Amino acid sequence: MLKMRLSMGGTKKRPVYKIVVADSRFPRDGRFIEKLGFFNPLIPREKKERMGLDVERVKYWLGQGAQPTTRVARLLGENEIMPMPAKGNNPQKAIPKKDRKKTEEGGEAKADAPKTEAPKEEAKTEAPKEEAKTEAPKEEAKTEAPKEEAKTEAPKEEAKTEAPKEEAK
Repeated sequence: MLKMRLSMGGTKKRPVYKIVVADSRFPRDGRFIEKLGFFNPLIPREKKERMGLDVERVKYWLGQGAQPTTRVARLLGENEIMPMPAKGNNPQKAIPKKDRKKTEEGGEAKADAPKTEAPKEEAKTEAPKEEAKTEAPKEEAKTEAPKEEAKTEAPKEEAKTEAPKEEAK
């Protein structure tokens, strides 16, 4: 299977990538079929020197069935060679814990509006199930309540019976 991917070059802490077409079985920095361009992530996005592509060859390899990796697909989408891919998962783990708490607190107000709408819809579909569940505990509570009343009444009667005995003495 053909892949369009980044092949790493450059020195320590100064990466420069080649955009290549390679067989998926080859190592990342190993043998490749053709070099299509380069990408330098250290240069600001506005500058032309950040990325260079041979657009005709990229379109040719896409036509031949080469599958771009997610990063290469984003780069091609930014250059309008192919449609921009959908954003992937951006996990909360990438945010430090302290900052994550702040965003959760600030984001709760925004997130509450959609959450309240969704449970209402779910509640309509699950309402009969919940009613059946809530009825059973109510019945149990009713059966327990008279027992408690009987217990509370008994000490009152005892208290009444004890009082006249004390008066009689």
